Amino acid sequence: QVQLVESGGGLVQAGGSLRLSCTASGSISSINSMGWYRQTPGKQRELVAGITNGGGTNYADSVKGRFTITRGNAKNTLYLQMNSLKPEDTAVYYCNAFRYGMNHWGKGTLVTVSS
Repeated sequence: QVQLVESGGGLVQAGGSLRLSCTASGSISSINSMGWYRQTPGKQRELVAGITNGGGTNYADSVKGRFTITRGNAKNTLYLQMNSLKPEDTAVYYCNAFRYGMNHWGKGTLVTVSS
């Protein structure tokens, strides 16, 4: 099993920055990839950014050039640097770990961007 805990959410003005962190514990050596997803009320959870064990990254078109996903050296931490935030980035952000064909999720952290 993998346990994920997010932190770093909060309230920020449009144009500002936030850095989200996710700490993984448990069977982290068998994680294949990790990512950040977000969800707003009434909408499906969507991928924001993902990163593989090899360091390959992918981003939603809406955040390209503004968000950067990285992993810590110990591979048990995941970060999302969010710059030039927009009100439409407001959502609950979830950390995800994909392991042996299963998705593991954190409880989420709320990001609110005011206009």
